[in-house]
Amino acid sequence: MQAYFEKLQAELMEVNPNLTSDEALWWVEMLWSDFEASYAKAGYPYRGEEYASDYVAKQIKQHGASLHLVERKDRN
Repeated sequence: MQAYFEKLQAELMEVNPNLTSDEALWWVEMLWSDFEASYAKAGYPYRGEEYASDYVAKQIKQHGASLHLVERKDRN
């Protein structure tokens, strides 16, 4: 999973240079965990890390450039 995170983190930093490396990783982890939790709550079977990675990559392409504008509640 770490390899997916690193790849997605690099993609996000390329799309949004306003994010630090740590912020980009936080967003990748948040999008990933949110997807997995929502997918599980909906009752769908887990389709693997590659499927989750594809979803997060799509979110980065659609929304990545503006993620620095979102106000985070936790800054840790």
